[in-house]
Amino acid sequence: MPTLPVPLVTIGLLSLSNVFMTFAWYGPLKHKSTALITVIFISWGIAFFEYCLMVPANRIGSSIYNGAQLKTIQEVITLAVFAVFSVFYLKEPLTWSHALGFAFIALGAFFIFHKWT
Repeated sequence: MPTLPVPLVTIGLLSLSNVFMTFAWYGPLKHKSTALITVIFISWGIAFFEYCLMVPANRIGSSIYNGAQLKTIQEVITLAVFAVFSVFYLKEPLTWSHALGFAFIALGAFFIFHKWT
């Protein structure tokens, strides 16, 4: 049976885990009338699934990426997932300053992955 490439598995699992974590952390912003303790427990329940994806993603990814690279991949994915979540779930617009900030973070990712000789 053919196996999927490590980068594809790592990025796929990190992307799915970030969807869960974004809902766990920021989903309660849309439910401000719900008791805080209730949303905390619901968020913990959602975060469990995030961990079930994040831990294997990092373990699998560590076969070709170092810790800094894994964290950078995760942060870039987090911003992409959050941008979509913010617009479509929270109904908050993304502004040019958000885009500029994300671009600077992407530039930072370039420096993390660039092989300097």
